[in-house]
Amino acid sequence: MPSVQETSLAQPDQQPRKQRGGRNLQAAIGVGVGLGAVIVASLFFVKVLFLVVVVAAAAVGVQELTSRLTERKGIAVPLYPLLAGAVAMPVLGYWAGARWAAAALALTGLAIMIWRMNRPPENYLRDITAGIFTAFYVPFLATFVALMLAADDGPQRILLFLVVTICSDTGAYAVGYKFGRNKLAPTISPGKTREGLAGGVGLSMLAGALIMQYVIDDGQWWQGLILGGCAAVTATLGDLAESMIKRDLGIKDMGTLLPGHGGIMDRLDSLLPTAPVVWLLLTAFVGG
Repeated sequence: MPSVQETSLAQPDQQPRKQRGGRNLQAAIGVGVGLGAVIVASLFFVKVLFLVVVVAAAAVGVQELTSRLTERKGIAVPLYPLLAGAVAMPVLGYWAGARWAAAALALTGLAIMIWRMNRPPENYLRDITAGIFTAFYVPFLATFVALMLAADDGPQRILLFLVVTICSDTGAYAVGYKFGRNKLAPTISPGKTREGLAGGVGLSMLAGALIMQYVIDDGQWWQGLILGGCAAVTATLGDLAESMIKRDLGIKDMGTLLPGHGGIMDRLDSLLPTAPVVWLLLTAFVGG
């Protein structure tokens, strides 16, 4: 019969493999592959199904953020107007254009102000400010994905958007892990380095140039260089911004929906602020 010491030493070998940061590597890979399959299937087989994915992600993101604000800060964010806005903004953006999406954002803000009136006036300004911030940060920024999708070559534009953002994260991790020495923002995200940022920008620019040249109609490689560089910068800033939010809230992840990844918001942190930048540059380079 094994001794207590032998048993305790054997236990770590029975645990799932973890990657840096204490996450379950196998679960993270499995979830990532599953999400990729859903995205590809919805995007290239029935385009409008990807709109459902965008709306669902925005709605879950709203729920995660508002739940953390309530749990950690006691902020009573009006959830139902936000969920209505999370549906209305991307749907109107896809079917009717940017003006209608902006109008939906304004109406969502007004609904938040009215909905909060059913509670005492204490902290009214704090609660509606958090609600309007949430409406802008999650569903409104997600609407720019729907705007890209609405173009005739929408799936190709979404592919470009996703690839340059993923390449930014991947290049930053790979180069930072191997060569990172100088911290980028040590008080916000100690793991990020300036070398990693350079790697992310470089890989994102390369991917952007290739996709713009060979996939996007009327696209030019130099446009992809600009787009990829801008996307890498905004993706990094978005990641840092969510890190600031989580540090202020005193949490590691926004949720637990995705094993090995955290919550939906932990996957959207770099995508959301990158979406309007990619949409704007694509519109300027090749039209809407």
